[in-house]
Amino acid sequence: MRSDLQRAFDTHSVLKIISGLTNFDHQRVAAVVKAADQGGATFVDIAADADLVRLAMAQTTLPICVSAVEPEAFLAPVAAGADLIEIGNFDAFYAQGRRFEAPEVLELTRRTRALLPHITLSVTVPHILALDEQVSLAEALVEAGADIIQTEGGTSSQPVHPGTLGLIEKAAPTLAAAHAISRAVAIPVLCASGLSDVTAPMAIAAGAAGVGVGSAVNKLDNPLAMVAVVRQLAESLQTVRVGVAR
Repeated sequence: MRSDLQRAFDTHSVLKIISGLTNFDHQRVAAVVKAADQGGATFVDIAADADLVRLAMAQTTLPICVSAVEPEAFLAPVAAGADLIEIGNFDAFYAQGRRFEAPEVLELTRRTRALLPHITLSVTVPHILALDEQVSLAEALVEAGADIIQTEGGTSSQPVHPGTLGLIEKAAPTLAAAHAISRAVAIPVLCASGLSDVTAPMAIAAGAAGVGVGSAVNKLDNPLAMVAVVRQLAESLQTVRVGVAR
């Protein structure tokens, strides 16, 4: 793992900005990467595509993560310079009726680790699993070679209130997963899916070493607004860092 990324995980201050596993639009990806760079993110997460990696490397010196659900898809972007890889997250597939169960995620992890034994590997634990099953899968993923566990859950929650309460309701599933998994594994847990500047500090308090945020940034069309959201997220994490045990 890159030393700057390791330090951020060690201090529970990681902010990953996600352009989207299925987003191959160069203009949109470039805008997200620029916003992450200018807003104070720790690293960026883009679709597993070699051209996108080269595009991102031209925009930022931040670590670049590439995401996919097929092990072979990682080879070209890693060769192009990606710093780490992510299996998942799976939010984009649920609307299509595609489910990722524990055995498949574990097998994908084993195959990926066999292909790329030295790259930093993050793996998402599907939120469709019961919480105890998520914990069991996370433990198995560590044994299979995962370096980071990512949680998800934004698509499983249906907030019924507006404002701050709704934001908390939206984040509840991924916060619960981060709390449970972080107490079961010794590697960093990245809490993602459905988070905002309101709930990002809660993820750290729950035990996560960092947060991943996508739609709050990548759905915006205004570059200045995108930078502002990233900056708000980064500043929100600063409010809890002093209370995290080193």
